[in-house]
Formats: sequence, structure tokens, C-alpha cells
Amino acid sequence: MPSRTATISTTRASGYLQQLCKHFAHKVPVTFTRQAGQITLPFGTSTLQAQDDTLTLTVTGEADALARLEQVIGDHLARFAFRENLSLTWKHAA
Repeated sequence: MPSRTATISTTRASGYLQQLCKHFAHKVPVTFTRQAGQITLPFGTSTLQAQDDTLTLTVTGEADALARLEQVIGDHLARFAFRENLSLTWKHAA
């Protein structure tokens, strides 16, 4: 399945990973630790990796669902990180 990845530089990488996962866990299956997480939405999945000052987000799904996955995950992160004004640039995963 196609996937896209965004890498964000932030000192709160692990905090945002945990916040996103806890938020989505109220509605969909989620697994996470302080360094890694997976959110399973009805239309695809998002995996998250926190390493030092870097948060890596990867969305995977059918080609017609990727834009929606990017928007859902990106919008939620933007709300949680509003003080940092983060910018997400999604790239095709290797």
C-alpha cells in the first residue's frame, strides 16, 4: 500500500506522539510507547516514531485515502502543537 512520511523537528517529539495516540485511542485501535505508536483508522494507519528532537509520521492506506490520512493526522498535530506553529511536508515513503 502507498504511504507518505513527514518529519518534524521539535523538542516535544515524544510528548506529541503520546498526545496524538491518547487522543485517538478513545475512538480507534491504538498502540504506543514513548518512542513509537500506531493509530489504526478505518481508512488507513499512521505510525509515529519519536527520536530525540524528531517526530516522524507515516500514513499508509489506499491511494485515494492518503490525502485524508494526512489531513486528519496533520490537523490534530497542528492543534496540539499550536504554540510551535509546525509545518508538515508529506513525502512519498521510500
